Amino acid sequence: MSETQKTHLAVVGAGPGGYAAAFMAADLGLEVTLIDVEANPGGTCLYRGCIPSKALLHAARLINDAREARHWGVVFEAPDIHLGKLRENTQSVVAQMTAGLGQLCGARKVNYLQGRAHFVDSQTLAVFQVDGSEEVLQCAYAIVAAGSRPAMLGPLIDSPRIMNSTGALELQDLPESLLVIGGGYIGLELGTVYASLGSKVTVVEVTDGLLPGVDRDLVKPVAKRLEGLLEGVLLNTRVTEMKEQKNGIKVALDGPEVDRPTRLFDKVLVCVGRKPNASGLGLKSTKAEVDAHGFITVDRQMRTADPAIFAIGDIVGGAMLAHKASYEGRVAAEVIAGHNVSNEPMAIPAVVFSDPEIAWCGLSETEAKQQGRPVEVSRFPWAASGRAATLNRGEGHTKLLVDPDTKQVLGMAVVGAGAGELIAEGVLAIEMGALASDLDLSMHPHPTLSETVMEAAAAVYGHSTHIYRPKKRG
Repeated sequence: MSETQKTHLAVVGAGPGGYAAAFMAADLGLEVTLIDVEANPGGTCLYRGCIPSKALLHAARLINDAREARHWGVVFEAPDIHLGKLRENTQSVVAQMTAGLGQLCGARKVNYLQGRAHFVDSQTLAVFQVDGSEEVLQCAYAIVAAGSRPAMLGPLIDSPRIMNSTGALELQDLPESLLVIGGGYIGLELGTVYASLGSKVTVVEVTDGLLPGVDRDLVKPVAKRLEGLLEGVLLNTRVTEMKEQKNGIKVALDGPEVDRPTRLFDKVLVCVGRKPNASGLGLKSTKAEVDAHGFITVDRQMRTADPAIFAIGDIVGGAMLAHKASYEGRVAAEVIAGHNVSNEPMAIPAVVFSDPEIAWCGLSETEAKQQGRPVEVSRFPWAASGRAATLNRGEGHTKLLVDPDTKQVLGMAVVGAGAGELIAEGVLAIEMGALASDLDLSMHPHPTLSETVMEAAAAVYGHSTHIYRPKKRG
């Protein structure tokens, strides 16, 4: 064991929350040590989540674009897919981005320790490094940003044919048939990748609809498009048993749409959510509190019940999104630096990178109904968008939720190609307390999909140019 080192702030976990916190704290003049098991910062998002999945989704999009080019009279041959090259390029993107973060650590003079951290007490960490050595680190404050991991639930068996999202992203081979358990965003994104590459993909979802919790009008265009891509989608369906056979996994299914109670799949992908990584950190040696679901309890300044410890990101619950973790990390760093700030965003954007994409922020229709809150909903169909027509993607729509009296923007949602690139305008509008008239009177370039936001805002007042929906008088 080396002699004890000291730092003002120790950040445990170098994902988007952890490195954002460390970099902000360093920018504010604090001495910072960042700890993670990987050689460079990045966390699950860069190494095993957001970035590699989007690289593979880009490849899937290219394949589907080539197929759909027939609509325009451009015909391509069937794609010749080289999995090795696809893996190599995806890994190259990850390596480039994580190496860049490592360089930013050096530029900001953030001390980076590669290893696993364990709390000895509230202000002492034992860091077990990858070379087998142990570092003892004393700190005035610590931020826990240890993230989450894929949950593995159901009648599982020990088999290399059963994957979680991490294993699926490694793309070791292309199964002829794949069962995806879970119709949430991870299951649909990865299912889309494998189906586009050539696998026969079946998705089973225990609830009565894909993407539970998302407004049904947003899900409908995605479900319709998936009908032509996937082998099947089985709703209200459970996997009751799995058995490994020589040529695959025999799966027993129970649901109203199941015509064959047992089916054989080459591989099974389990996408049923994520679990916080709070265990194994030694938090019992501190005053930090963990709830019944394994999440660390924090206040709006990201403080735990222990005055020396803060926590951010997936490990505190709520939306398990990289940008939420980064936001919380910056808040925690500023609080530690003595600034009077708190975590109170009006709109946290979410994006499902399906095809078409779904994005939303602020109040949703589902939430408004649950709260019994009156809202006015304005939709602009992409069938009336010139830009959508040039893309042959008129299946989408843009909607705004506004206060019926003041017309203040309360929520925005988009389903359509590139929806994730449009949603930030809604976030800004909500955070600034904008009215629908502010969006309507802001000139948007033509022909673009961003015009659909302006047109949805104009429709609130009954004067959208490209749809005739006069405002009711009375």
